[in-house]
Amino acid sequence: MVSASASFTGPQYYDCLGPIWLDSFAADLVQRLPERPPGEVLEIACGTGIVTRRLRERLSPSLRLVATDLSKAMLDYACAQLDGRKGIEWREADAMKLPFEDKAFGAVVCGFGMMFAPDRQAALGEARRVLADGGIFLFDVWDRIEENPHALANAEVLEAMFPRDPEMQFRLPYDMYDPGLLRRLLAGARFRETRMETKRFPIGPVDPRSIATGQIRGTPRSALLEKRGVPLGLVIDKVTEALTKAGGNPYRGQAQAVIVEAQAI
Repeated sequence: MVSASASFTGPQYYDCLGPIWLDSFAADLVQRLPERPPGEVLEIACGTGIVTRRLRERLSPSLRLVATDLSKAMLDYACAQLDGRKGIEWREADAMKLPFEDKAFGAVVCGFGMMFAPDRQAALGEARRVLADGGIFLFDVWDRIEENPHALANAEVLEAMFPRDPEMQFRLPYDMYDPGLLRRLLAGARFRETRMETKRFPIGPVDPRSIATGQIRGTPRSALLEKRGVPLGLVIDKVTEALTKAGGNPYRGQAQAVIVEAQAI
């Protein structure tokens, strides 16, 4: 995953986006997995544990669930949030170099993580390596940024503030939506697509400042901004204003993603 995620410092702020839109996608992704998949389950890029919670509720209690993330801060936060949940094994791990044996799992799940891999083909290859033949691979990626107005508003604010700063051109999470690209990546990693679907969930009504705070303080953008000497409060004010212009106050909008179901071949 990108180095910025390894220095993640705001998981508690990122987690506030869960009830706003992330948990809806988590529930949708996890319900696509059988309660008894063909083997143990690995989650890649578990973040604050939003998908992990849903997975543990979905799966048979006797089935092993391993939740991984590159960011120790995220992993520690997720572990603390789900401290009372039994049957979750937490591991710090890079999606491009998973510390597991070949064909160790019957299912691999990743909620909004594959977009951040420096080499996406390699990351999908690792997911395939640790999956048994016939195993299930479920992941989702954000649709184009124009279909996610909250993300577009945020990106436009940052890009206006830092017009020639490549680190602040934060559109990377929204460039993996193309079905043709996804199918090529899957085929290159020896997966057979079983289903690909675009899914939209409504956002709001919600305080736009809550979204702005999660987008700035809850992501590696906060470290990049502080490195440039910019007060985070100022940026949050600007993003809140942009969100209000785009969706009102309280904010109403949408979040849209592409959900991929595949089988290891």
